[in-house]
Amino acid sequence: MFKKSVFLFALAMLMSGCYHAQVTTGLEASSEVYQKKWATGFIAGLVPPDIVDATEHCSNGVAKVETRHSFLNMVAQAITFSLYSPMEITVTCASGMGAVEGDNEPIELAKSSSKEIQQKTYSEAVSVASQTKKPVYIEFK
Repeated sequence: MFKKSVFLFALAMLMSGCYHAQVTTGLEASSEVYQKKWATGFIAGLVPPDIVDATEHCSNGVAKVETRHSFLNMVAQAITFSLYSPMEITVTCASGMGAVEGDNEPIELAKSSSKEIQQKTYSEAVSVASQTKKPVYIEFK
């Protein structure tokens, strides 16, 4: 019985990994960081945590967003058989929204625009970005 328990524990440790994803925006990072260590998700991540509204925490925009499962997050998930799936979310704020020299002008889009106008605006942004090989920002007004 003891050998079986050790085997199952070892198997669980080998199959578990530290999940980590990082998204960068290209903006220069500041020292301002918002962190949520226990963002609640359910059913092995099928029901994700609530969206973190970065505008509440970062006045100059976001430079980097990281999500990961810490060891304690994975322990909580294992104990609940993945019904409760917490993760850690870290948002690093940008030092400023100033455009890099030579960047494209932002494209304005009204928040109340129809789906067709939104789609045309996104298509235009993709087209300009692919032609100039530089980022295109969409400002929601």
